[in-house]
Amino acid sequence: MLHGHAQRSPFPLLQTTNPKTLFHFIHFSSQSQSQSQSRHFPLHSTLSSLAEPLLRRDPPENSSYAAVFQFLTGRSLLRLGRQVHAHMALRSLEPDAFVGAKMIAMYASSGDLDSAVTTFNRINNPSSLSYNSIIRAYTLYGFPQKTIGIYFRMRSLGLKGDNFTYPFVLKCCADLSNVWMGICVHGISLRIGLEIDMYVGTSLIDMYVKCGEISDAHKLFDRMIVRDISSWNALIAGYMKNGEIGVAEDLFEGMARKNIVSWTTMISGYTQNGLAERALFVFDKMLEEDSGVKPNWVTIMSVLPACAHSAALERGSQIHKFASKIGLDSNVSVQTALVAMYAKCGGLAEASQCFDRIPLEKKNLVAWNTMITAYSSHGRGLESISTFEEMIKAGVQPDTITFTGLLSGCSHSGLADMGLKYFSCMTKAYSVEPEVQHYACVVDLLGRAGRLVEANKLINNMPMQAGPSVWGALLAACRKHRNLEIAEVAAKKLFILEPDNSGNYVLLSNMYAEVGMWKEVDNLRAMLKSQGMRKTPGCSWIEVNGKAHMFLGGDTSHPQAKEIHVFLEALPEKIKEAGYVPDTSLVLHDVSEEEKEHNLTTHSEKLAIAFGLLNTSPGVVLRVTKNLRICVDCHTATKFISEIYRREIIVRDVNRFHHFINGSCSCGDYW
Repeated sequence: MLHGHAQRSPFPLLQTTNPKTLFHFIHFSSQSQSQSQSRHFPLHSTLSSLAEPLLRRDPPENSSYAAVFQFLTGRSLLRLGRQVHAHMALRSLEPDAFVGAKMIAMYASSGDLDSAVTTFNRINNPSSLSYNSIIRAYTLYGFPQKTIGIYFRMRSLGLKGDNFTYPFVLKCCADLSNVWMGICVHGISLRIGLEIDMYVGTSLIDMYVKCGEISDAHKLFDRMIVRDISSWNALIAGYMKNGEIGVAEDLFEGMARKNIVSWTTMISGYTQNGLAERALFVFDKMLEEDSGVKPNWVTIMSVLPACAHSAALERGSQIHKFASKIGLDSNVSVQTALVAMYAKCGGLAEASQCFDRIPLEKKNLVAWNTMITAYSSHGRGLESISTFEEMIKAGVQPDTITFTGLLSGCSHSGLADMGLKYFSCMTKAYSVEPEVQHYACVVDLLGRAGRLVEANKLINNMPMQAGPSVWGALLAACRKHRNLEIAEVAAKKLFILEPDNSGNYVLLSNMYAEVGMWKEVDNLRAMLKSQGMRKTPGCSWIEVNGKAHMFLGGDTSHPQAKEIHVFLEALPEKIKEAGYVPDTSLVLHDVSEEEKEHNLTTHSEKLAIAFGLLNTSPGVVLRVTKNLRICVDCHTATKFISEIYRREIIVRDVNRFHHFINGSCSCGDYW
């Protein structure tokens, strides 16, 4: 075929060209095609016209082929590379170790791993360079075990490898979390004198860090003669992952020069350790320092969860504008992170707008899952379902996360039958096997609907052992529907599965208190005390004018505490006129009704709402976040507050979002 094209060559003067001309003409023609897409000078025709001189020369030069394959590597010109390979085959030429290495790299970079492997297997006496190429290919395609197998085959042939071999092999040890294999490879690199190489040393640090051996990583770091920024970054990331914030901070401050990875590592580390304010502070510091460091899409992705964690909608919106200004908001990962941030800050409309701006062909599974989960957490089950159906129509296959969001959405919206329908067809229609979290969602779904017997039966028939999330869902449902008998069964299971979780004791204690079983309440308190456990204190916070204000239950430490408590003392009578009845059954003390009512007024979410009402203009939406589940009384009171003060109040608790508008809540009292 190539010969036939060559006979019709429009370039007869090339009959006498040296084979090296092939490389130069391919280079020129590829530039020409990429710039003008000229129909009169197409890339593949040029290759064909240049093949004839090579066919007529005897023998062609291997260096020419190697140069061509090297040029094609990374340029997504697979068809052209195959033509050059075919030309070699026409000459009955098998690639030597050098040319073969270039061919492997070309095929691997063009998405054809199979041809890369076939090429490697046909090389007689492959060299270290050949092995490096196939090791790199297997690593980049995510086959760590094959990489390690190839490496040890190379070693068995007496080839040592070099500083290009070991970084890839060590990465695979890290990917497999196989520290013993990593130690073995480390020992080999030490014996052949490569441990002192900067790239190998950095890879060793990264391997030990990812395998959880931070002390070994630090010892190696201290032994390194030459360290680059990557060495520092790898060690900082390890300490952040290990929760040793102080050590990471000391290393960061000790760096003579920081790059964007250094800053992003700190921001991401703070966020992952729940230190959102520090993450935002470091982000600001990075922008303020005139160091020439520019945020990239990973930086934006790392700082947005910090806004979500602290429910800092205003701050998140500012970062969104900044990302748009520097051209990063078109990145799908950033767009998805924006969807998650807005949703977790209570801005569901903004989240939906960000999702809609992602082109359909670029919406990946993560983006779809994020939007489905966003609708679910806001109690918009029907929207979760419609988004799921759109995803299926777009040809995206759901996974376990998809169904967790979908089933949770059905549960939070009271769509029991729809949820059961999707649960029953997970395996048959979508090839997704239900896992523990899916059973927990269905138990929650049945429990919220009052179908406690069905929920209990489902648990008993599960194909795997029910975990804390499953029994916890059943216990919460029993609390809502006041079924003490099943609640005691669920609670006893939870006391065994998670003995250190005080919340389970408190929930059962609440149920005993509701029916006046004070002896049982005292027994549970004694159990908590004997095991050294304390009830997790309720904590709520609200963002006003870009600043977060935090309140604990009964808090008197806030500068406006007196004003807030005066407001709350008068609030019950005001909302009672509209029909509010305090739910004093929630007070776990055998005291008078008056004292119980007073205790209810100082719950943390009420303090945050009162502060918001006192410090914002009429009509401004209040956004409150609570670390625990919102209590029944606060939920009821907030409905009346939203009606009387004509405010939309959004409360994000540990389970979901509640949108209070004109006396009703978006959850429909399912929470």
